[in-house]
Parts: sequence; C-alpha cells; structure tokens
Amino acid sequence: MTALVHDAAAAPSMHNAQPWRFRYLRRSRTIELRADFERVMPHSDPDTRGLHLGCGAALLNLRVAVAHEGWCPETRLLPDLSDRALLAGVRLTGSGSRESDLGALYPAIHRRHSSRSPFEETVIPEAVRGALADAARLEGAMLTFPTSWHLQEVLELVRQGEARNITDRGSDQDLAQWTRAGTPSAHTTDDGVPDYAFGPRKRGGKAPVRDFAGSRQVAGRDSADFERTPQLALVSTLYDRPEDWLRAGQALERVLLLATIEGLSSSFATQPLEWTDLRWPLRDPVSGTGYTQMIIRLGYGPQGPGAPRRPVSQVLDIQP
Repeated sequence: MTALVHDAAAAPSMHNAQPWRFRYLRRSRTIELRADFERVMPHSDPDTRGLHLGCGAALLNLRVAVAHEGWCPETRLLPDLSDRALLAGVRLTGSGSRESDLGALYPAIHRRHSSRSPFEETVIPEAVRGALADAARLEGAMLTFPTSWHLQEVLELVRQGEARNITDRGSDQDLAQWTRAGTPSAHTTDDGVPDYAFGPRKRGGKAPVRDFAGSRQVAGRDSADFERTPQLALVSTLYDRPEDWLRAGQALERVLLLATIEGLSSSFATQPLEWTDLRWPLRDPVSGTGYTQMIIRLGYGPQGPGAPRRPVSQVLDIQP
C-alpha cells in the first residue's frame, strides 16, 4: 500500500498543493481517495475544480500502479454522495485486468515533471497527437490541439488571466502560500513549488509559462527565449460536474504519462481557467460545446526537476 500511494502521489496538482489523502480498508481490499480540503485555494480554485483535477490525476496514477502489480483496479467515482470528501474507491480484484494496458504507462510516473524551460520548435507528429487524443478519450474526456486563430485566442486569454492574477490580491495570496523562494526551507519543503522549479524568466516568445516568482527576485535565476509557436492541448469534458473534473484529471495524467514515454515535456497554463469569464471562450469554436478543464503546453525539451512530495505517512491511513 505504501508503494502504491507513493506512485499515486507523484501526480501533478495546482501549485503542487497535493490535495489528497488515501485510506486503505483491509477487509474490502479497497483504497479510498479522499479530498484534503485544507489544501484548497480559496481565490484561485473556489469551486474546488482544480482540487478534483489533481485528485483525478492521482487516481489515474494509482490505477496504473495497481495494474502494474498485476491487479485489476475496480474503480468507482463518488461512491457515497453523502461524504463530500470521498472522491473515489479502488478495489483490488484478481489478475487479468481489462485495464492491463495501463501498466505500460508505469515507467513514466516518476519521470513526469512539469518543465518551465523553453521547448524546441519541433512539431509534434500527427501520430503522436492522435495517440494522446485517444488516451484522453479512454478516460471520458477530449484532447484537442488549437491552431491558427483559435491558438492565438487561447494565448490571449492566458495573457489576460496572467495580467489579472498579478493585480488580484487573492491570487497573490494563493501564490505566496504555495511557492517557496528565497528562504532556507525552499529546498526542504514537501509541498508547493520551490524556486528551483520556477524555470527561467521569460525574455521573449509566446509560450504560456506562469512565472511563480511573481515580483520576487530569485538569486541566480536566468532569463531565456521561449517558443515562438507554442504547441498547446486542451483537455475538455461535455459536462462540468465534480465527476467530470475527476475524469478530466485522469485523462490529463494519462496524456502526460504517454507524452513522457513519447519523449515530450509538459507544463500547464491555468491562468484563464481561474476566471469564469475567461474559461468559457476557451472551448472548441467548431462544436461550441464542452468545458475546458486544462491547458497543456507540450514540446521537446528538458523534463524539468522533480517537485517535492509529502511523505506517504502523512497521506495514507490503513484501517481494518
């Protein structure tokens, strides 16, 4: 159980808040995934959509790890609606899982890191894009690659979101709480985004890379030119309920793990998703339907450093 939860907790989450807990019930051989609402961001994520996405990503990692061990992860989302914190249950059943293909993603779990460094201008092959879209579809979500004017619209919405966040006191408070810069604890903390993971300050280019330093100066931090033509992907769902957020989180992580295996690096652009009026225009302009849950930046470049993780002892409870 310790090893499985260690793998699950390698998932990405907003500002690396790691808003999850796990409970193993020996009698039913079930691992419960529970939300840790003490790690919610009241200003940037007031409806806990981002929390659900992060927990969904951890759930996908858990399923991958279980399948890798030869078990079948029988998964139920929101199994008890009277318990708001209980997001999913994963029961370990016999071998011969119909999800055995998940096990192939296991080597990427601890290799996947958010990379806030410049990527190459090399275009991602269509075959790889198609495989990533198929991965999202298997989890009940859609993955699309905006191009032309839609790509420019997405980039403009990211810029608007970033501009608002800079001047919004609440967003600044969330960022200050979950970033570690310029203090001795920056390299010893077990959550949040440490300054060594900020990446270089953007000097030029159009890549939507969040500057976690904000107005603070980080000693020894370089500047760099980023991609002129960033390659973005949108994760979307037909509906916008907590169960859809969990599905989107699982789709997001499945895409990221496959991307890692394909030699791609990734990071996120959540700025416009934190503002209701900016999130809606991100949707597919052709169909006009669906809800965008995440913007992924993909490309060929450095994998990025590993972000800290809380010890398993802090997030796992084992019961009879």
